[in-house]
Amino acid sequence: MSTTIRVFVTITSVLFGCALMACDRSQSDDSASHAAEPTPTSSDRVAIPASVRTNLGISFVEVERRQIEQTLRVPGQFEYLPTARREYRTMLPGRVELLVQQFDVVEEGTPLYRVDSPGWRQMQQQLADAESAIGRLSTRLETFKPLMEAHDRHEESLQQSVAVWLERVEQLESIREAGGGRVSESTEARATLSSARADLADVQEKQAELVAARAETSAELKAAQSRLHYLLDAASSVVGIDRATLESATRSGADPHPFWATIGAIEVRAAESGAVQDLGLTNGSWADEKSTVMTVVRSELLRFHASGLQSDLGVLRDGLEARIVPPTPTKSGRAVPLHDTMTGTLLLGLQGDASDRTVDVYVVPDALSTWARPGVSAQLEIVTDSTARKELAIPLAAVQRDGLTPIVFRRSPDNPNEAIRMEADLGMDDGRWVAILSGVRDGDEVVLDGAFQLMLATSGSIQKGGHFHSDGTFHEGED
Repeated sequence: MSTTIRVFVTITSVLFGCALMACDRSQSDDSASHAAEPTPTSSDRVAIPASVRTNLGISFVEVERRQIEQTLRVPGQFEYLPTARREYRTMLPGRVELLVQQFDVVEEGTPLYRVDSPGWRQMQQQLADAESAIGRLSTRLETFKPLMEAHDRHEESLQQSVAVWLERVEQLESIREAGGGRVSESTEARATLSSARADLADVQEKQAELVAARAETSAELKAAQSRLHYLLDAASSVVGIDRATLESATRSGADPHPFWATIGAIEVRAAESGAVQDLGLTNGSWADEKSTVMTVVRSELLRFHASGLQSDLGVLRDGLEARIVPPTPTKSGRAVPLHDTMTGTLLLGLQGDASDRTVDVYVVPDALSTWARPGVSAQLEIVTDSTARKELAIPLAAVQRDGLTPIVFRRSPDNPNEAIRMEADLGMDDGRWVAILSGVRDGDEVVLDGAFQLMLATSGSIQKGGHFHSDGTFHEGED
């Protein structure tokens, strides 16, 4: 028995069961579950009570107004935005202890891993040396002040001595010119004046040396302070703690210590919220410098990447309205609902593919649906002219072929438990939706899932305008 015949037999049995409940008068009094006798229906109507809809998986979709002729449809998939990923790498070699697992959701500030690094110890030693050098130079610079004051006083004393002896020499010269005095006194005074001047010059030379030494020490102190600042900036980058916190004093026992001196292992925290996508190392392994430890992604930073045809470049442009639709045009089973779509604005890529004759197009959704995931395929509907007139349309999946005739099943407006078989008057389609030119109006529903089974049950193999009885016979008319 062919597949088509088996399906037909199944549908016939379902319809038979439904008709049996309605028309078997002999058992109507014995079974309260049987429905009342149905009213006569025309030959194009099919009864689809709740039991039939459940058994056949029948679903309905409302007729929509769409710009079919102005809609391009291109395939694509979701991917992360370039800014969605953040890699965490080791700044220094060391042993890594992981604090989170793959796929864990982390918030900003959550500890991710620790690194026990000998390189950090060396950096701490450099920081200690820099602080020691600053302390040593600061102390040395402070000693120049009393030394300079002492030299100033000594120089002032020598200047006074030079002035006194200069006056004495001038007096002795005046007495000698007047014919008095002794030569030895004048000679001794001149010698003393020369000695005082020599001492003054020596003091002035030493003062100049002190000034130079003080300037040199001051320059060395500034250099040491700059080196400490650079080391603190480097340490801040390594441990992920700001410099002010690293410089803050903490007490360990009686003596305060800078915070950086109390850090044993480097603890890396999440810079922003996200989910742990990959782990690059096993727990406890040794990592070299710049090794990737883990990658954290922000799952909400997604875009849709599709490939449009280069032949459509005449109508494709940045800023067009676009809609991301599920890959399966159905409502049955576990498929994504037909109308669970996302909207956005089209952005053309910077280059195309000469081999495939395609061009990259991107859409960042205004709001993400729950089914949006990296690598999930979907379709992109691009409206090339949003001002064009919209026309009534139904999904192509709702159209069945009975031979060469397109058939759709319209849900009866006056009886939701009936479907009206009608020959579809179709227009253009965009690969997923098709314009329907007559027979439906706004607000009508057509059968989507289950339409094929209804078409088999009404395609001429079953007589029309009758009903089934409990013995399996079919009778035309009401009785």
